[in-house]
Amino acid sequence: MGVEEWLVSAVMSMYTGAKTVVRIVYGNSSGFEVKVGMHQGSAYSPLSFVIVMEAISGEFRVALPWELFYADDLVVIAETEEDLIKRLSEWKNNVENSGMRVNINKTKVMIS
Repeated sequence: MGVEEWLVSAVMSMYTGAKTVVRIVYGNSSGFEVKVGMHQGSAYSPLSFVIVMEAISGEFRVALPWELFYADDLVVIAETEEDLIKRLSEWKNNVENSGMRVNINKTKVMIS
């Protein structure tokens, strides 16, 4: 994607050794290291998600208006349920082949 090495190193340093806590009614949990995924609540996370998705999906995506990235979400639009299932399956396989994980249980479908 043409990103200079110093910028890649700067982003990597933000994630190396990062810790977080979980806020609950009774206070915060003990800190624990974040080893996978995007940092929740970080202003940089949505941007980095879009950059990574742009880089890995260039060879298989269809483009606007059929596919949209928003923050850390992907919207896939299709004209039939069969097309939607096929396209979601293609996205899942391609993204997972790039080393990412897809939680299909969080998938929502809207029919209009």
